[in-house]
Amino acid sequence: MLTVNPNTSSSAEVGRRTIRLEAESLMAFADALPADFPAAVDLVLKTSGRLIVSGMGKSGHIGRKMAATFASTGTPSFFVHPAEASHGDLGMVTPDDVCLLISNSGETTELGDLIAHCSRFSIPMISISKRPESTLMRAATMRLTLPDLPEVCAIGMAPTTSTTLTLALGDALAVALMEQRSFLPEHFQTYHPGGKLGARLANAAQLMHGNGTEALPLVDDATSMADVILVMTSHGFGVAGVTDEAGCLTGVISDGDLRRNMVGLLDQKAVDVATPNPITISKETLAAEALAIMNKNKIGALFVVDDEKKPVGILHVHDCLRAGVA
Repeated sequence: MLTVNPNTSSSAEVGRRTIRLEAESLMAFADALPADFPAAVDLVLKTSGRLIVSGMGKSGHIGRKMAATFASTGTPSFFVHPAEASHGDLGMVTPDDVCLLISNSGETTELGDLIAHCSRFSIPMISISKRPESTLMRAATMRLTLPDLPEVCAIGMAPTTSTTLTLALGDALAVALMEQRSFLPEHFQTYHPGGKLGARLANAAQLMHGNGTEALPLVDDATSMADVILVMTSHGFGVAGVTDEAGCLTGVISDGDLRRNMVGLLDQKAVDVATPNPITISKETLAAEALAIMNKNKIGALFVVDDEKKPVGILHVHDCLRAGVA
């Protein structure tokens, strides 16, 4: 049974020392990136299949995170447990794929069947290990060697530094692949449609109202204000867009414009009351950006226009809030 040692350093001191030592290891690794790193990135980019990640124990936990990061950033990927691979899951790994195999020692027995499978079917292997002469590294197509740095735990055996370096290497691969693929925020939203992040990365086209101008509160320049009020009331957005003969948006009438023009309001035309040159957005504008525009300008809705300034939709502040954009 383990006992408490009263002579050890304080927990805070241990925590700071651990983080500092791991940070120093990461800096050393950044200055000595494996020579095969660029070639490994190119190999994954050129594959027509998936990036299959595998590892046992702590390496497996890191591998699962890697696979999830790759998959969510444009590189089709999934994790295969090496023991399950030996019992049928090898069928998931095809000649079109690339395998990323992780083993700190490079001698993990459970990876043996995966290595043999890859060799048999000429499936490229990228290996991550601390031992360049290990079985795994000798069998690999691309070798990503970890620096031989000590674990930071008190007994020097628990995977700490090694798993941190492996995780950082996985992130480095994922980011390099993202940049090579020109991965953009809208692509990220495709893989993250749920939750706060997905909402913030949604664009105006996904949240706006309007499939055709008949669904929008639009009037022309010469519309009487009595009819403008009817249009505003029937659509419920608190605004009406004013268009010219070509159908381009030239102004917007809001509830505030009605209040500012109460005297003789019904004797006026839409063009007389509208605020000219209104703020608009495009379909590609991110919902978070649109909400920021509305907050900054103290307005409740924005018209979405095309390249010719013709309205194609309307986005209300409530649409953003309902979607979780805040």
